[in-house]
Amino acid sequence: MNIYHIWCNLKDSHKDLEFTRNLDGYLGALKAAGKIAAFRLTRRKLGFGPSELGEFHIMIEATDLAQLEAAFEMIAPRQGAIEAAHVKVYSMVTDFRSALYRDFPDPQRT
Repeated sequence: MNIYHIWCNLKDSHKDLEFTRNLDGYLGALKAAGKIAAFRLTRRKLGFGPSELGEFHIMIEATDLAQLEAAFEMIAPRQGAIEAAHVKVYSMVTDFRSALYRDFPDPQRT
């Protein structure tokens, strides 16, 4: 499993539940289209953790890099319903950081 990690803050922290609804709509659409396997949103508790990573942590799971690429290809044209859902999310975000991890050891190495 490949996991695309996103850390961020919100421009307006009072809109946290709106952000959650928007993220569910956006990533839920990608999941329903088979472009991602799963997603999860977590929020830093009690200030624990490095501040440079942001308060929110989004994990997007893809079965392989081909599935993740298919998700990016669906988003890249920046049009239609998926773009409208994307705008609702990224317009609320600041301090974006991301990384791509995968399960280890790789299945090919076991």
